[in-house]
Amino acid sequence: MIQYMSEVQETRNGENFLLEMLDIEKTFPGVKALDHARLQLRPGTVHALMGENGAGKSTLMKCLFGIYTRDAGTVLMNGKPVTFTSPRDALDNGVAMVHQELNQVLRRNVMENVWLGRFPTTKLGTVDTKKMYADTKAVFDRLEIDVDPKQIIGTLSVSKRQMVEIAKAVSYNAKIVVLDEPTSSLTEDEVDHLFSIMNRLTAEGVGIIYISHKMDEILRISDDVTIMRDGQWIATKPAEGLTKEEIIRLMVGREMTNQFPPKNNQPGEVLLEVNNLSGMYEPTCHNVSFELHKGEVLGVAGLVGSRRTELLNTLFGYFTKAGGEVTMNGKPIRNTTTDEARRNGFALITEERRATGIFAEGSILFNSIIANLDAYGSPLLNGRKMDKDTDWVIESIKVKTPSKKTLIKSLSGGNQQKVIIGRWLLTEPDVLLLDEPTRGIDVGAKYEIYQLILNLAEQGKGVIMVSSEMPELLGICDRILVMSNGQLAGIVERGKDFGGIAGEQETIMALAAKYV
Repeated sequence: MIQYMSEVQETRNGENFLLEMLDIEKTFPGVKALDHARLQLRPGTVHALMGENGAGKSTLMKCLFGIYTRDAGTVLMNGKPVTFTSPRDALDNGVAMVHQELNQVLRRNVMENVWLGRFPTTKLGTVDTKKMYADTKAVFDRLEIDVDPKQIIGTLSVSKRQMVEIAKAVSYNAKIVVLDEPTSSLTEDEVDHLFSIMNRLTAEGVGIIYISHKMDEILRISDDVTIMRDGQWIATKPAEGLTKEEIIRLMVGREMTNQFPPKNNQPGEVLLEVNNLSGMYEPTCHNVSFELHKGEVLGVAGLVGSRRTELLNTLFGYFTKAGGEVTMNGKPIRNTTTDEARRNGFALITEERRATGIFAEGSILFNSIIANLDAYGSPLLNGRKMDKDTDWVIESIKVKTPSKKTLIKSLSGGNQQKVIIGRWLLTEPDVLLLDEPTRGIDVGAKYEIYQLILNLAEQGKGVIMVSSEMPELLGICDRILVMSNGQLAGIVERGKDFGGIAGEQETIMALAAKYV
């Protein structure tokens, strides 16, 4: 400990830090989430915070932002001790945080979401909507965000909602901005736009803490990189000169030479046949036809707005089907409701964990068994079997949790995703629909989820996986269906002669833009 403190003091003597978090500790029942964690942010820089899911990154930021109360440690802003008792306290003192899971009032318009809790008022005490519109437009113009302030926010794409949240953080004139997986739902052009915003903010002296698992982005945008593991600080290094291999080694404590597990699945006979599938309500998919084979991992690529999610939701009966036929093992099926789809052997892992995946106030046990209640008896549920199945989810998918009674909202995003996948595996589906299954998940947890997907394929199951990450699609899929503006633009078969991986990527991108 003496060596640690002297190292920090030596660093402080050479730098004027905007923010210092020193010896931060936080314990939850059964687990020490932070153990002498630290982070030092220089003004006008982007400081990447990296680590596996469960490493303590989000917990550390929540201790900064006033969501959690730290058990020990010191937080300094411009050299002065601070303790924020709530997120509003943090915002009022120049610290803003854009969370990975969007918390927005979906039925209200954009400008109301930006100024929620601080509406401008007229002399009569009523909400000054004209000023609110003008102020929102001014922030959007400054950041070059093309969104109508009067539009209902729930009608926007996830990517545009993310940009609104970033604009909201900027509207507080924050000197410290925390971005938690901000590019997880953005296109390449939108990522470039975000980075231009970040460059503009750092030029004004703002310090940005950037949480991401995308190493190319980290090495491109960051000035400094801090690695955490198991709640502890591991290293802080200049981004310049860092390699992906070194970052992975520091994150996981071991070498990871292969990003993807070996593929041993062998696609066989046709499991699912989809002919001219269309959704009823726009935006939706139109006349999409394809086959899914037993033992196949079928990827779905496309740009934001290509209707990939709509395709899965229509297949699963969550969106109403306007036309088309679906047959499974040669027999017609309807899937007019999600419950009917589940009984027909379908399972769907949705894109947004918090909004449509987890029951945040429920335990790991509740979230594990909720889709499979039919298996536990009626009218009385078999508690012993529910305990056994939950234990299977925790052990087989390597969920990091103190207990099956732990509330799922206290887990990291990656461990929440594992529980959701385990929930649907308990239903023993024949067709698993995955919408961005590794969004916001670290490299180690991604590998485990890839292995689960390939194991299911080896068992003869069919997997359809939407992903915005091209390496992911090319790494584990057998074929890649490409969507463009709601239509099927083409199917790329892996291993065919496209000129190697680079050629496959070019082909996919060309197809994705076909009907735009």
